[in-house]
Amino acid sequence: MALLNLADLGGYRCFDFDQCSRAGRALTDEYAHVSPFPHIVLDDFIDPEILRTVLSEFPDSREHSCFMRDQERLKFGYRPDQCSGPATRMLLAELNSRAFLGFLTQMTGIAGLIPDPYYAGAGLHEIKSGGHLGIHADFPWHDEMRLNRRINLLIYLNEDWEPDFGGALELWDRKMREAQRKIMPIFGRAVIFNTDRDSFHGHPDPLACPPDRSRRSIATYYYTAASTVSSALDRTTDFRKRPGTSDKRDWSVMLHNLKADWLPPALRRRGIGEP
Repeated sequence: MALLNLADLGGYRCFDFDQCSRAGRALTDEYAHVSPFPHIVLDDFIDPEILRTVLSEFPDSREHSCFMRDQERLKFGYRPDQCSGPATRMLLAELNSRAFLGFLTQMTGIAGLIPDPYYAGAGLHEIKSGGHLGIHADFPWHDEMRLNRRINLLIYLNEDWEPDFGGALELWDRKMREAQRKIMPIFGRAVIFNTDRDSFHGHPDPLACPPDRSRRSIATYYYTAASTVSSALDRTTDFRKRPGTSDKRDWSVMLHNLKADWLPPALRRRGIGEP
C-alpha cells in the first residue's frame, strides 16, 4: 500500500490534505535524526500504477539536448510543458499542491514552503547509459522568484533495476570525506532531503545499465521566502571532487561562487571580476 494516496475526482487524481499531514507528522523524528544531513528514503511512496503511467508518457530524449561535461554527462531534464502526458502533468501539479506541501512541512519542520511553478531544474530527469552526475550541492537561490531553496524530492521510475547497473544516489558528509549513504534508484522509491550549502549528493560513477535502459526520476524542489538577500545566494550548483578520484573541478563555477561569497554586491552589479 502506498504511503500517500491520490483520490480520483472523476478523472483528476489529487492528494488529501489531512492524510498528507498525518503521514508527515509520523516521519518527523526519522527525517531529522539521520546523517549526513536531514533526509528520508520512502519505498512505495505513491500508487505504482500512476508511476507506470508517467513512465509510459516519458518524453523522447531524441527531441531534447542534454548536459555533456565532466561534472554531468548524458543528463536530460524535461519540464511539465515539455511533457505531453496528462498523468505526468497531473502528478507534477499535485506535487506542488497545498496538500503535498503540508506533508513536507509536517515531516521537515520547515514552515512556509513554496513550490516552483517554473520548475527550475525540476520535472522529469533521465540519465543515459554511461552518464553520471557529480557530487554537488544544489544552487541555493531561485532567481525568478527570489526564494531560498530548501528541499529536494526525487521519485525513481526504474523497474527491474539491477545493482550492477549502478546509479545509486550518494549522500556525502559535509567535509567531503566519504559517502555515508548510497541509495539505489529503484521503482517507487522516494528520497527527500534538505538542500544546504553542504548537502553534497549525486551519482558520480558512469551508469553501467544496458544501452536501451536509462535512469529515470521525478524531481521537484521547494523554497521559502528570504528575509534578507545574502550575497552567497548568488552561488550556483557547487560540484565537488571526491578524494582519491579523477573527478574534474569546474573552475569557472568555483570562481563564480568565490565572487558570490566575497565580492560586495555593488561591485558584482558593476561586473567587477567578470572576464
